[in-house]
Amino acid sequence: MKLLFTLIGLIFILEGLPYLTFPEAMQRWLRQLLEMGPAQLRTVGLFAVGIGLLICYVSLRTNLFN
Repeated sequence: MKLLFTLIGLIFILEGLPYLTFPEAMQRWLRQLLEMGPAQLRTVGLFAVGIGLLICYVSLRTNLFN
């Protein structure tokens, strides 16, 4: 459970850093997101999930990070 809460905390930190350091750029980026169609957003989401799964697989199943 401790690991889960640590991971959630790290996610909040990583998600908040761009808004803290580059608020104007984030506003421009969010406007661009609103203009994207659902199909494009799904593609970006699928790509992000795929990269996340790949990172998890590599970190858990290989000795790359040992």
